[in-house]
Amino acid sequence: MSQTFEGNMVWHEGKMVPYEKAAVPLMSHTLHYGTGAFEGIRAYKTKNGPAIFRAQEHFERLVDSVKAFGGTLNFSPEQMIQGAIEVIRANRFEECYLRPIAYLDDSNRGLKLPPAPKFLISMVAWNWGKYLGDDAQKLGIRVKTSSFRRADVSSSLPAAKITGAYLTSVLARKEANDNGADEGLLLDAHGHVAEGSGENLFAVKNGKLFTPHTMSILPGITRQSVVEMCQSLGLSVEEKNMTRNDLYLADELFFTGTAVEVTPIREVDGRPVGKSAPGPISKKLGELFFSIVEGRNDNFRKWLTLVQG
Repeated sequence: MSQTFEGNMVWHEGKMVPYEKAAVPLMSHTLHYGTGAFEGIRAYKTKNGPAIFRAQEHFERLVDSVKAFGGTLNFSPEQMIQGAIEVIRANRFEECYLRPIAYLDDSNRGLKLPPAPKFLISMVAWNWGKYLGDDAQKLGIRVKTSSFRRADVSSSLPAAKITGAYLTSVLARKEANDNGADEGLLLDAHGHVAEGSGENLFAVKNGKLFTPHTMSILPGITRQSVVEMCQSLGLSVEEKNMTRNDLYLADELFFTGTAVEVTPIREVDGRPVGKSAPGPISKKLGELFFSIVEGRNDNFRKWLTLVQG
């Protein structure tokens, strides 16, 4: 068994089973063709015990991603939230990363999907620290524009979190790492800035925030949270088509996402961003974000689902 899943207990089609028993068929359609959907969710340590960040929104999006295939799940978002709570309790995590994944069994051969396919679901959890390194949020990261493009909206389902769609992200991340950068940045089919390999992007210029249109990106839950956080601070956020030129002239850049949380960017394509260090707005939003997820901010307490509650 991989040491990654140190807790070992998995929520598998509504039942708690050991990790090594939660098997997926070798001929699963999802394994061969990428016809699966998943979520990334974090539970944070708070003074009241573990708390899941925006659980309802994550599981509703999982249901919607399955709908993109014309499929259904056996469980409602509320039932899956209870499953997430059971996983955290069974593994005795104080904080963790949750990965629910919806997949197809081995009843189909070839590319054809059955009408209204029934998806199965499993949920694992593990201790996952800072996605881009322990110093990423303090120092900022280096980003490189990828030669790979985010799939055009006519060739993809950008609002769905589909397993097969992440091959491009894997290649972009590898390309960036191979060239000495921490993360890759994808452009869309028209050359506009889209997103990171697994993150949404924000830019700051003259005190205003900008973020790419949702046309060719996954509209992230953390992204939407940051927009609402900005509103609470009196900061304006504009969605617009962005080019690399906008990034090169930005005062600040930062990524958002469940794994990456709020992570400043200090360099893009070899060019320093601002003073080549996290800027004041990035810092302020990062501080607010962690006050929320750690249960220290009553104004956003509705975003947390307490495991012990």
